[in-house]
Amino acid sequence: MKQIALIIAGGSGQRMHQDIPKQFLNVYDKPVIIYTLEAFQRHPCIDGIVVVCVEGWIQILEAYCRQFGITKLESIVPGGENGQDSIRAGVGDIASRHEPVDLVLIHDAIRPLVSEEIISDCIRVARQYGNAVSVVPCTSAMLCTRDGESSDEQISRDNLKVTQTPQCASVETLVKAHREALERGITNTVATCTLFIELGRRLHFSLGSEKNIKLTSVDDLEIFEALLNARKAEWIKE
Repeated sequence: MKQIALIIAGGSGQRMHQDIPKQFLNVYDKPVIIYTLEAFQRHPCIDGIVVVCVEGWIQILEAYCRQFGITKLESIVPGGENGQDSIRAGVGDIASRHEPVDLVLIHDAIRPLVSEEIISDCIRVARQYGNAVSVVPCTSAMLCTRDGESSDEQISRDNLKVTQTPQCASVETLVKAHREALERGITNTVATCTLFIELGRRLHFSLGSEKNIKLTSVDDLEIFEALLNARKAEWIKE
């Protein structure tokens, strides 16, 4: 059984207010997406990497992968109309070369601090239960609103989890899920975990981390830079 990382880099990142997609923003002379790819490149259990890339950036990404030594890269697939389309395209590309039992770890390109421990636990849980979604506990008070401006109802956080990526299942499971979704008219679900829930599947939790942040705003980018600096400081102390 092999493990293939499917990196979703199809977004344009408008909330960053930048002229280039957020996954291609440079942080300390390296694009964000390369930090992400390096995490899977380093992991001993990852056999290959496929990237779903925003239109117009495929050749640039190929050049970056050569520059930074991403040797596990198998292919780069054009992104779709939405996240579900992009994931389906990537899964289809992987299915054309790999066995049905091989595992696919679907991961956001803009989660560059995914750790080896998170990747390993995602693989472990998926092997044991058939799928895995990285989660962290919900630690905030949760309020329900009807008008977007006020609330008179809370939701207990004890039964809530915050999802992250990677999210993992076998090639066969993902191909069947995306085929069934199209047959049932599910065309714009936001993630693999939500797709599975809409299809009535049971999900199994694997390890996440508060450091496994998703870069969706300028504030997130600043936090990422600070965490990288903290890592550098730890290395210097060692």
